[in-house]
Order: sequence, then structure tokens, then C-alpha cells
Amino acid sequence: MDSRIWESVDHLVAWLDEESPLPPREERLARILKLTEEVGEVGAAVIGATGQNPRKGVTHSWEDVQHELCDVVFSALVALRTLTPDAARVFAERLDYVERRSAAGRRKGG
Repeated sequence: MDSRIWESVDHLVAWLDEESPLPPREERLARILKLTEEVGEVGAAVIGATGQNPRKGVTHSWEDVQHELCDVVFSALVALRTLTPDAARVFAERLDYVERRSAAGRRKGG
């Protein structure tokens, strides 16, 4: 992953730490729960992009969905960095694991 992303995540975490009124343990939990909020916003954007609420009609675009998905990723990276200062290593190791697992599945034909 691009080092610029991790630099940005570090800046976001530092800023959030400075601004947080919560004790560190509660702040850590709040950052993890933030993911739920962001995933909900993805759902709302998909419903809005497909016009699934007949009362509202089409209220979002697929670009809105893309932006909301990015917010989920940002929130996850901030939560991960909040849990460990070595978030980049943890992420890279997990990515390697997922790549190996998916490659093994592809070799088996499923």
C-alpha cells in the first residue's frame, strides 16, 4: 500500500486523538464502531442510487457509493492504526494471507 496512505492515516489518528473528549479505551471502541456508521452510509447510498425508496426515488449516484466505500476504508485504516502503531505491517501480512488463500482456491477451481 502506498506510504502516502499510511502517512495520511497517521495524521488523521493524531488529529482525532487531539480532539477526542473520550478516554483512550472508549475512543478505540468508538473508532471501531465508526465502521458500522460508514457501512450504513454505503447502504443508504446504494438504496438512493437504485431508487429503492419509492417515497424518495433516486437520491444518490454510483459515484456517491464509491465515495462512501472509500470512507469505510478510511475508517477501517484509522481503527486499525488506533489498535496498533504497526498497522501497515499488520495490513500487509493480512493482504498476503488473503492473496495466498485466494490463489489456492483458484488452483483448486473454486
